Amino acid sequence: MDAPDPDPSLLRGRVAVITGASRGIGAGLAAEFAARGLRLGLCSRSEPAVPAGADALTARVDVGDGSAVETFAAQVAERFGRIDLWINNAGVLDPVKPVRELSADELEAHLRTNLIGVLHGTKAFLRHLAARGASEQDPGVLINISSGAAWHGYAGWGAYCAGKAAVDRLTETVQLEEAGRGLRAWAVAPGVVDTAMQERIRSCDREVFPEIDRFLALKEAEAFNSIPFIARHLLAIAFDPTAAPAEVVVRLPAERG
Repeated sequence: MDAPDPDPSLLRGRVAVITGASRGIGAGLAAEFAARGLRLGLCSRSEPAVPAGADALTARVDVGDGSAVETFAAQVAERFGRIDLWINNAGVLDPVKPVRELSADELEAHLRTNLIGVLHGTKAFLRHLAARGASEQDPGVLINISSGAAWHGYAGWGAYCAGKAAVDRLTETVQLEEAGRGLRAWAVAPGVVDTAMQERIRSCDREVFPEIDRFLALKEAEAFNSIPFIARHLLAIAFDPTAAPAEVVVRLPAERG
């Protein structure tokens, strides 16, 4: 099920921030957005590369550091005048282990990126929208990258499942709180994408992660959602009023039916 490109007129002059933009989905989205003329604020723990032809501001930012995220948001707003779309994409998979072996310190470190990082990005964006006087006629769009792991548990993925489920609920809550105040928010599960995280999944111990065969089969069939497919869907969700989902929590369809 493909997604058409949004009308270029809907994207003209738009500014998007993407966290976790140095590799994987984040880097791919940056390249696709740049090709459509969006101006970009890109950050990650290692400074992202600027996509070819892009007008972009890049920085090394640990999303677990709220002050650093706030500073980056201010720098992007100063450079481009506004932020229209904020994508909280930064995330990690590890630790992969049974809950009985998962320490509180390990869970806290995981959630610092996968949940607290989303909180920091969300709050920085909300402050920006308030400062620029966002409204229902000129809203900002928040997209938090979620996962199918938010919908049900996977053995070995206690930290990841818990964090992504929390992201879904956090997104629903902020949309309720900010309704009518210039924010539109979605938590989007993009489907399975063949990134470094997938390589890590395919290297897991079957005894710890018994569903590994499903992911090995996906690789054998190359049955992944592509970055261009995901980018088209996200841009449509963000900027095409006719494509905006009614529900806050969204799962993208499979690209290959």
